[in-house]
Amino acid sequence: MKNVSNINNIVIVGAGLMGVSLAQIFAGEGYRVSIYDISEAGIEKGKNLLDLNQRVAVEEQEISQELSDKLKSQIDFTVQMDIFQEADYVIEAIVENMEVKKKFWAKASEMVNDDVVLTTNTSGLSITEIAKAVKKPERFAGMHWVNPPHLVPLVEVIKGDQTDIETLKIIEALAIAVRKKPVRVKKDAPGFVLNRLQYALLREALHIVENDMADCEDVDNVMKYGLGMRYACIGPFETVDLGGLDTFYKVSSYLFAELSDEKEVPNLMRKLYEEGSYGTKTGKGFYEYTEQEVNEVIEKRDRQFTKLGKLLFNDL
Repeated sequence: MKNVSNINNIVIVGAGLMGVSLAQIFAGEGYRVSIYDISEAGIEKGKNLLDLNQRVAVEEQEISQELSDKLKSQIDFTVQMDIFQEADYVIEAIVENMEVKKKFWAKASEMVNDDVVLTTNTSGLSITEIAKAVKKPERFAGMHWVNPPHLVPLVEVIKGDQTDIETLKIIEALAIAVRKKPVRVKKDAPGFVLNRLQYALLREALHIVENDMADCEDVDNVMKYGLGMRYACIGPFETVDLGGLDTFYKVSSYLFAELSDEKEVPNLMRKLYEEGSYGTKTGKGFYEYTEQEVNEVIEKRDRQFTKLGKLLFNDL
């Protein structure tokens, strides 16, 4: 398989939020990037998103206008699948649907050279199951990025049942080459590590609001100004060691029994989903947004992530 020194042309599948963000990461480190999408409409949305992201980066002085222009010049958009014949490395970031992913990989894995590492950015679908559609599945693995990946360092590298260890090492080395923090997930469990933690927390947050212990805004504030600040610097196991395992043990002995263990999607989330309230996508979710506020919220998030990244991740 191609090692990191032989990887120059990155093909990213999907011109959505994740795909465009990923393209910026690799183009910013000097790689040639092609974004493939099935529709011209998707390509146009991707180009607009790229312009928005780069405008914020320039305004925040994260990058000069000259370097931003150079970065954008290294990213091509295409609806032609023959681009896969030139790929040195592929990242798929399309819809979270098993059959759609299998159909894509069955075709794409036949078009790329046999020494090309193939990865999926799925948030939790089985790597082993997707790999059943992949030619030479030993070169296929999960590479789960966190939205927005051009600002968040973490990359989960997930081993499927047939994934070769050498494949994982190449993925991890490439992540480090673009200044990201790879974490190996040794078992192909639903949700991997990040989403298992995230959804456990989300379930309890929904439980708190549904039981009128606090409002959505106050739960968000607890995370932003308390737990989120702590966990940006130290993880849960480090927190226990620093706070005293004896204390955490005693609290666990009575608190675990009180926490939500709901197996179905909580009613609060189900109701919003069924009425088509998808958050910033539709202008209403747990909060309401005008069209102008949607862009403002995204830009504010990106500015805050950029500032936090400067403080915490300069050693990556």
